[in-house]
Amino acid sequence: MQADDVRVLRQSAVPTVAVGVLCGVVGALVSGGKGAFGAALALLVVTVFFMISTVVVGRAARISPQTLMATAMVTYLVKVVALVVITAQFTDTTLFNGRVFGFTAIACVLTWSATQVRVWMRTKMFYVEPASQSPVVRDPVGKL
Repeated sequence: MQADDVRVLRQSAVPTVAVGVLCGVVGALVSGGKGAFGAALALLVVTVFFMISTVVVGRAARISPQTLMATAMVTYLVKVVALVVITAQFTDTTLFNGRVFGFTAIACVLTWSATQVRVWMRTKMFYVEPASQSPVVRDPVGKL
């Protein structure tokens, strides 16, 4: 993992954790321990999903722009399907408050996405690879 990847992860994870903790406090006030546990579980799921996605897409970016785009689309699809499966498994649970889980997951996803946009908008990246310094090649006639 490169230093840029760690910086991006940190700049996205810290605000997301802050929002998740705030949602946990609100969840605890609204529905007690089950609300706090639902918020903590949502924070964990969102953070793990997005961290894995950021690492995988970062590695794909080193290969080619086409690989980056395909990887980003596949990781997005996998995250959505996994979240649907997780929520479907816990629809009738009494272990945690599902409503607090849902609202916390939405708040954490929006926070992570907004910080990702902010980080990438402030990052200076080349849109076109700079040309390498190559020696001047003369045409066969000897004119340039």
